[in-house]
Amino acid sequence: MVDFSVWDIFRNLLLAARWTVVLSLIAFVGGGLVGLALLVARLGKSPWMHRAVSGYVALFQGTPLLMQLFLAYFGIALFGIKTSAWVAAALALTLYTSAFLTEIWRGCVAAIPRGQWEAAQSLALSFGEQLRYVVLPQATRIAIPPTVGFLVQVIKGTALASVIGFIELTKAGTMITNATLKPFVVYSCVALLYFALCYPVSLYAKTLERKFQVKS
Repeated sequence: MVDFSVWDIFRNLLLAARWTVVLSLIAFVGGGLVGLALLVARLGKSPWMHRAVSGYVALFQGTPLLMQLFLAYFGIALFGIKTSAWVAAALALTLYTSAFLTEIWRGCVAAIPRGQWEAAQSLALSFGEQLRYVVLPQATRIAIPPTVGFLVQVIKGTALASVIGFIELTKAGTMITNATLKPFVVYSCVALLYFALCYPVSLYAKTLERKFQVKS
């Protein structure tokens, strides 16, 4: 057993927390880009693309993130590609995030009155121009609060990356617990750090929601 002070434990966990933040940002930004592409494909006129995106969303929303992490980590190796916990965690969380953001944003687009689409069509705008100049600017205003709020779920979801060996906050907590035999102290610090990461984001999402409701 290693004799760590509470400050030593907290300091080491704080160092690990930076990787939680980095992984969360990669998954959120990457998932947002993929999600936007999927949203545009789903809003198009192709029935095949609509079914494909719907199936993609159903697959990633209907299976546990833990299983997705395992499949990403062990599945990539089946193609002869050497992977790491970093790559597998980033890939799995990006795909997971993209599925949820696609569905969140689809609901926001659906909230735009049909008359806005018809008005854009009456101006002889192409489908891409309708999205760019009329629909998406209005949908973005609706989408900002739930999108920011979903970031909290992404941050907490990174904890599952520890099962494939990715050393983030939870994995570091387990390693320090094994070394110090102080699970209550260690996991109390882990919980405190997760709260410090998630609460400001959650609070900001609620602030945005109230702000946009007032302007509506």
